[in-house]
Amino acid sequence: MTADPSTTKPIKADDAETIETDVAIIGAGLTGSLAGAVLARAGYRVVLIDKRTVPPHEFRVEKIAGTQVEIFRRLGFLGDIEAASSTFDRVLNIREGKVVDVSVRRAYGIRYSDLVATARRLLPDSSSFIRDEVTGINCSADLQHLQLASGKRVTSRLVVLATGMAGALGYNLGMTRRVLAARHSVSFGFSIAAPEDAPFDFESLTCYGGRTTDGVDYLNLFPVPDGMRANLFLFRDPNDPIMRELRRDTKATLFRLMPGLQHYVGEFRVIDQVQNWVMDLSVIEGHVQPGIVVVGDAFQTNCPAAGTGVSRLLMDVERLCTEYVPHWLETDGMGIEKISQFYSDPDKIAADQRSLQVAHFRQALASSTDIRWNVQRRLHFLRRSITHRVDRIRPGWIARVRSALR
Repeated sequence: MTADPSTTKPIKADDAETIETDVAIIGAGLTGSLAGAVLARAGYRVVLIDKRTVPPHEFRVEKIAGTQVEIFRRLGFLGDIEAASSTFDRVLNIREGKVVDVSVRRAYGIRYSDLVATARRLLPDSSSFIRDEVTGINCSADLQHLQLASGKRVTSRLVVLATGMAGALGYNLGMTRRVLAARHSVSFGFSIAAPEDAPFDFESLTCYGGRTTDGVDYLNLFPVPDGMRANLFLFRDPNDPIMRELRRDTKATLFRLMPGLQHYVGEFRVIDQVQNWVMDLSVIEGHVQPGIVVVGDAFQTNCPAAGTGVSRLLMDVERLCTEYVPHWLETDGMGIEKISQFYSDPDKIAADQRSLQVAHFRQALASSTDIRWNVQRRLHFLRRSITHRVDRIRPGWIARVRSALR
């Protein structure tokens, strides 16, 4: 549903001491920027507030694939993502020096800062973005009031809290974060190049860990516009000396952790800073309050190895901004009965639950020494390998059957 253009007024953030808007979004990372773009394109007045004009060069989301592609398509943004990224269709999957299978599907590689910058450019009116910091927040079942560090104030009907894992504002409203799994995973991100900047022999490659004692889930290599990115995911104590070794002597440590990797990748050099994250799995509590809705990582964190973080935030954006906010703004008030509808949405709940389930599955698959998981690990990769071999044989087999039947 689209807002009536006659009821909307342009926002002049530089001239106004108090800014009136329909929706105020705090946090202009990927979630907040996409939410702002969806609502603004539908004709609603939106203010997007962030203290950074330029997105930080952080190791976060760097690949769009699977269901994420379809949601971007439904939101009408896939063309913009494609224009800013490198596309690839085939992923060579290996383990212990052997090919497991080859994944065939369209995916997009893009640095996080470029992804966020692309999302911000989707805002039809650049004045909707305010470089500022929210220092005070007062929410109610009627109007919401924000105080900014600059002295400006924002009055809105709804506040969307999209501040990622930075939760100071939430705490001020009585929200708390419950840790489900402390230091659940460790992720590394860096860029690599072949000697003389020659092309690699693959579009994309994933090497899975072979020994549970190493706690390695997988290393994924994929193209981005300025080269080849490497994302490594481990389930291991962040204080283990191996973490320092991965930062100081990345190539040698990877070859030691993943026997057989060198055969497929060849020689390479790390060409930028090796960044890493230690991730807790956590959920927010005390968030069902009038006038404010919490989305993305601000609501629930994800295991990067699971690859479900972008799917979750896109589901939040799609359900909130195409289904609930348009209906909420049709009537007066913004009480708990409205806000609760979003948190009770079946698609959102399913995405949140799946994210946690996959996080625990990947941890157990990579590092559990329990006999049940040893068997499941063998079966998991065996099934993939058999399916791959059957898929390679099937076209020739079908041709021979058809020829015999003629």
